[in-house]
Amino acid sequence: MQSASVQKEVSENPPAGEAVKPAAAPETPRVIMPVAAPTPPEATRGRLAPGFAAKLNLLVDLMLVVASLLGSTVLMGHSIQLGNLDLWLLLGMAGLGWLLVGTTLCLYDPRFSDRAPLDDLALVSITVVSVTGMLYLERLLIAGGMPVVALSFFPLLLWLSVVGLRHFAFRRLAVKEEPLDEALIIGVGPMGRLTGEHLAGQGRRRVTGYLAFGHEQVPPTAPQPLLGKVEQMEEVLCRVPVDVVYIAGSVQKHGQEMQAAIKLCERFGIPFALPAHPFRMDRARPEHSHAVADGYLHFVTHAPRPHQMAVKRLFDITSSAAALMVLSPLLLGVALIIKLTSRGPVFFKQKRVGLHGKPFNMLKFRSMVTNAEELRAKLEALNEQSGPVFKIKNDPRITPIGRFIRKYSIDELPQLLNVLRGEMSVVGPRPPLPSEVDKYAAWQRRRLSVRPGLTCIWQVSGRNQISFEEWMYLDMQYIDNWTLLTDLSLILKTVPVVITGSGAS
Repeated sequence: MQSASVQKEVSENPPAGEAVKPAAAPETPRVIMPVAAPTPPEATRGRLAPGFAAKLNLLVDLMLVVASLLGSTVLMGHSIQLGNLDLWLLLGMAGLGWLLVGTTLCLYDPRFSDRAPLDDLALVSITVVSVTGMLYLERLLIAGGMPVVALSFFPLLLWLSVVGLRHFAFRRLAVKEEPLDEALIIGVGPMGRLTGEHLAGQGRRRVTGYLAFGHEQVPPTAPQPLLGKVEQMEEVLCRVPVDVVYIAGSVQKHGQEMQAAIKLCERFGIPFALPAHPFRMDRARPEHSHAVADGYLHFVTHAPRPHQMAVKRLFDITSSAAALMVLSPLLLGVALIIKLTSRGPVFFKQKRVGLHGKPFNMLKFRSMVTNAEELRAKLEALNEQSGPVFKIKNDPRITPIGRFIRKYSIDELPQLLNVLRGEMSVVGPRPPLPSEVDKYAAWQRRRLSVRPGLTCIWQVSGRNQISFEEWMYLDMQYIDNWTLLTDLSLILKTVPVVITGSGAS
């Protein structure tokens, strides 16, 4: 959607009922609360999983790094000795260097798959030069210039192959992926309708629904699904997972309602977008067009730090994969003991609420009897935690082995699989139960604005010894002041807490 065309249609074709005041107020549409917007089968048939192209692109590029090193060596007339350990160390260093630089530059972030081709070209060039420089330094400083591989043709071969495949294959493949995010559009007039059409054509975001402004008439041809009026926005956000809100209104007509919607997004911690051009312009263009490519200015409620977030995700993947391999004997031993000492499955799958309210199945080693959820209702009166969270010190539902693995957080180790899959992070607010989220105040729902984690400030601050309100404030403190150093500090503080079993029940 080009911003100029949107403004032209808005200015020349105002929504029916706004130019002339209607005789009676339109009937408020019935609120529909789906878990997700229904998507026509033909719209998703044959679509790829979100982020598939970026993951495949990374895998292929790592193979191209190795192939370019070997190809450059052959072109220079050197023989390749596959039994040489130094060769494998160099190939590993090249692959690791490419992974680190590419991740730091967000080269493989699915959210930037629609990046301008020239921007892609620049980022690939920086990555190639950085990795080549690292290899030259390794050859000169460590290996004394020994020609295990020849680097003369390496940057050219790598640059041509990576740029070619990225432009002609992977950018086109990304278009066939399912949407990454769920978008809520406020406004059913021309701007709202065109915004929905633009998002559908772009394919990166799925429109989960529309809300009409208070004085907007809702014609039979209004975009669907219609979830209600803007005054019902808080109720909708509490029930429907939303990643971003597009406020497609006019400041002159809907200023007060737009302001209320902004405040609500800030309280929930949900990113939102406002029209970039409140006036129609025939010739003028923004100085930096990429900042308003979709006609909107985008806002977030905490510093995004995309490059640090990319490094955080890389750490999540590598650390969870390494931990699963190193701890595999312990995991197998615990699974065997659980199976031998109590009836029921080894793992306990529990529905939890993740980033922006999206549900997922969190994994744990089963530490309770199989009918623990049914027994909870009888134990509600014994709850020792304030707020919607349920915790009691001597829970009778816990098995003998369960009490031990809970004390030392061993029952949480299967969540490394959730981290590897991207549903959780190593550090972040603990994922709540849907029943707990239903009782949240609006400001407490802002803890859903970041990916949940294995540990956070609460875990190293006494856990069950602090109140629910303090817990929520600690999570807000983490969200508002997050850095990579914060995560590192919390990980280091978590280790002694886990070893001593401090604050656990």
